[in-house]
Amino acid sequence: MSAMRTGSALAAANVAPPKPKTHGFLRIARHGTGPGAMYVVTYHRLDQIEGSHPRPVAAESAQALIELMERIGVDFRLREVRGALEDVLRFGSANIPDLWLSDEEMIEKGLVES
Repeated sequence: MSAMRTGSALAAANVAPPKPKTHGFLRIARHGTGPGAMYVVTYHRLDQIEGSHPRPVAAESAQALIELMERIGVDFRLREVRGALEDVLRFGSANIPDLWLSDEEMIEKGLVES
């Protein structure tokens, strides 16, 4: 007697395996001061693949920077993230460590040249 697969078992069999994520960090540099400041965000992969170069993304204001970081998936609850944002305000630049993104996510978010 053959066993019949249930709907959930069939759905699980058809699910593609998750895409591998790459380890990297986000570099934020402020250009200018006050409300007219502009921010340049660059994602640097730690396992750099030849032919894949980081692409800087500009944020025209502090609000645009926050929105860009939200789209990338930065967790603002982390102490490292809050500290990095303080450093951007104080020193003009900072790194946000330990970001894991798949190749598709980096291309989708415009963080690498495709």
